[in-house]
Amino acid sequence: MALEEIRAAELDTEQFIAEKVAEIREAVGDGLAINALSGGVDSSVVTMLGHRALGDRLKTHFVENGLMRQGEPQKIVDSFAALRVRVEVADAKDKFFAALRGLTDPEEKREAITQTFYKDVFAQLVRESGARFLLQGTILTDVDETVAGIKRQHNVFEQLGIDPQETFGYGILEPLIQLRKDGVRKVGEAVGLPGELFRRIPFPGPALAARVIGEVTPEKVELVREATVIVEEELAVTGAFQYMAILHEDCVTGMREGQREFGQQIEVRCWDSMDARTATPTQVNWAILERLGQRLVSEVPGVVSVTYGIAPKPPSTMEVV
Repeated sequence: MALEEIRAAELDTEQFIAEKVAEIREAVGDGLAINALSGGVDSSVVTMLGHRALGDRLKTHFVENGLMRQGEPQKIVDSFAALRVRVEVADAKDKFFAALRGLTDPEEKREAITQTFYKDVFAQLVRESGARFLLQGTILTDVDETVAGIKRQHNVFEQLGIDPQETFGYGILEPLIQLRKDGVRKVGEAVGLPGELFRRIPFPGPALAARVIGEVTPEKVELVREATVIVEEELAVTGAFQYMAILHEDCVTGMREGQREFGQQIEVRCWDSMDARTATPTQVNWAILERLGQRLVSEVPGVVSVTYGIAPKPPSTMEVV
């Protein structure tokens, strides 16, 4: 059955919140539910909806998969503590890197992350808590791209004929599935999230694994993590929809202090978009790009080349993997 989109311009946020809170309460009944909070806009909004519906009967976890941005676990725990939401950190770094070992195909990597999240980490959290449902922040763009075969989003199941209850042993509730990013931001503001959370740039479910071309290793993730800090610092002034650092697979020839250095290449992407369905590269001021490039090659060990992506979506996609 096709999903009926609720466009941001037509969204009555208070009515939407009331309806979703009621739906969550009806589905969960007197039982428990869990949710995984990544700190992104979608999962943050779901967390607030879930806690409004269930209070302490929603157990919120931050899954530390080793693929997140610098300092993210503590930042999210602290941010939600200020909102009176307790977040428990589940350390699963070893499980994710083991699942990704040796994989280079983008879809195989995304599937490995999906299976680790749902069959391993979430399944264990469900068993330990006694919950019967997982709340998650799937949005309509995730479904569109998965069903169209553009890329397999890790959080889409029913639309692919996969029954989560049968496959993983628990049900999945998706209160945001009729919205796109602009609508989710409106709900985030209405449900009480501070601006630094509901205005955050999008971040992929596979996290920094979506920004490493080729095999994902702890060393490569650390490199792209350091690059991400610089990119987000320098490009925040653009007001763009999303910006990112991507680590290419092949090394390139560079030179440092008069000597050849066979090193890493970072691609920077920065996007203007409303809802992520289409996007155009942001026309970033040259002085900003020049400073960004200088910082990446001088502050991130091993980086000798920086490029800027200029192809629109389509035919490109916003993330590279």
